[in-house]
Amino acid sequence: MLHKLKRILETLKKIPAQNRLVLKQTESANMLHGQVLSALNKQNTEAILKNIQLAEFSVFSQWGDDGIIDFLTAYLDFEHQTFLEFGVEDYSEANTRYLLKSKNWTGFVMDGSRQHIQKIQDGELYWQHELFAKEAFITAENINTLITEAGFANKLGLLHIDIDGNDYHIWKAITCINPTLVIMEYNSIFGSNQAWTIPYEPEFVRQNKHFSHLYCGCSLLSYCDLAEEKGYAFVGSNRAGNNAYFVRKDKLKQLPVLSAEQGYVESKFRESRNQDGQLTFAAGSERLKLLNGLDIYNTRTKTIEKID
Repeated sequence: MLHKLKRILETLKKIPAQNRLVLKQTESANMLHGQVLSALNKQNTEAILKNIQLAEFSVFSQWGDDGIIDFLTAYLDFEHQTFLEFGVEDYSEANTRYLLKSKNWTGFVMDGSRQHIQKIQDGELYWQHELFAKEAFITAENINTLITEAGFANKLGLLHIDIDGNDYHIWKAITCINPTLVIMEYNSIFGSNQAWTIPYEPEFVRQNKHFSHLYCGCSLLSYCDLAEEKGYAFVGSNRAGNNAYFVRKDKLKQLPVLSAEQGYVESKFRESRNQDGQLTFAAGSERLKLLNGLDIYNTRTKTIEKID
């Protein structure tokens, strides 16, 4: 009996190592798959330039953004092979991770959770690549300081903002970098014709602000206006309808410039919740109705309106 118990314990000790091996083999297979699709995208450049969604594939990204980013970073000219992404959680599912691993870019990631940042710093990825991670709750007031103190001021190639909240206000506040490519998460339930973002609150957390989890972020039109102010052009969205791509105008090459209406994609994911925190799966226009009566900031009129 003791002998059998000892064998069981020895087997249990091996399971974590076996799990790590399976994960590593799976990741290697996924990376190989991405490299094959990347090569196919290069052969299909002419078509992809007309519609960047054709480049989509996913290795680490939640949606097809790995493929779009891979294509654009190969096609465009970058002075700096560096990226900044924030709102990454533990970086296991992130839009710049494939770029880090496939092209060995230098990266800086931030998240507000100490636990998430510690997990990144304790992982193999952190010593295998030039990746820097910092715990920070990002605001319009501290973003330039965070970038500058990390050594990326005027040395950034790609910026990706996805914090489900003050995204518009953060990008507007950034003055210390001028990246070639900017990726912004937009809230498609605001539609293609509304110039809307949530009013700025430094401590904004979407799940605390409204039970639906849908009251957050910014419309695509407001981003396109802000991009124009900053010298960027909108070149398309992903198929999921949550990430918009902006290229610095002096770097566009043959990429066509789109209006918000031309490049808008309505998201289909159903993440709305009720007051008990349970998913309600609201879809389409029903999602915006959940926000009726809430304050929204019109970036064109610079006034607070009510959602209706």
